[in-house]
Amino acid sequence: MEEYEEPVYKLEDGKYLVTLARKSILHYLTFEKLLPQPEDTPDKFLEESGVFVTLNKPDKQGNKKLRGCIGFPTPVHTLVQATIEAAKSSAVSDPRFPTVDVEEMKEILIEVTILTPPKLMEVKDPKEYLKRIKIGRDGLIVKRGGSSGLLLPQVPVEWCWDVEEFLEHTCGKAWLPGDCWKDLRTEIYSFSGIIYQELEPKGEVVLKEI
Repeated sequence: MEEYEEPVYKLEDGKYLVTLARKSILHYLTFEKLLPQPEDTPDKFLEESGVFVTLNKPDKQGNKKLRGCIGFPTPVHTLVQATIEAAKSSAVSDPRFPTVDVEEMKEILIEVTILTPPKLMEVKDPKEYLKRIKIGRDGLIVKRGGSSGLLLPQVPVEWCWDVEEFLEHTCGKAWLPGDCWKDLRTEIYSFSGIIYQELEPKGEVVLKEI
């Protein structure tokens, strides 16, 4: 079983980051400039951390549909700066979707996932992945040559995948064959995340249990 050094954050921290993500998007859509780092940024957000910002938009039946998701898998920026940049990019730079506009933001739900540093899973037999990876706890990164793909811990839960399906889809995210995880030349990294989400646009922020 994989073990992670879990970052310590409270619900108030999640509210701060989700609010910051929304401010970042609206600021960029309005002024076409990146939101400056807030002067009152708490010290804990000045530490480097990986983070992803996910945008969801309910359809007419109330089912959440992905509208954008971009982030930093590794701690290359401070958490505050990574959140600002990931939020902006999720709204305007996700190649799968058209750019979000200000009016549409009234319908969009924001989700912020703070990541632990990815760890390489070292195995002698790829079948070991099936026992070591836990759905609802682990996110995955697949690397092979110059290709890489990432799926957050909440994704296999939302799609009701088992571990093998999770591995296959992560390979696909890297534009690699679905069974590439069975090849020892393929590197598999795992990580965990703390997820905060809005229950409604600009509404209550809660810790998302998966």
